Amino acid sequence: MTHTFTELFKQLGLPNDAMSIAAFLKLRRPLSTATRVEDAPFWSLGQRHFLKEQMASDADWAELIDRLSLALRQD
Repeated sequence: MTHTFTELFKQLGLPNDAMSIAAFLKLRRPLSTATRVEDAPFWSLGQRHFLKEQMASDADWAELIDRLSLALRQD
């Protein structure tokens, strides 16, 4: 199953319209390459748990979480 950023942000309990997603990325960029996306300091415990679980199990969300990671590392 292919997911979208809109769905991922909804799953994370974040505003998921295009403007809110763009604002989230702009506010939190750039994320250090030394920091795994799931360990970023701006996630809540629940969000962090979801991200870690999805990445560890290589779930349907993993590819999209990788794309989120790349987007957060852009200047």
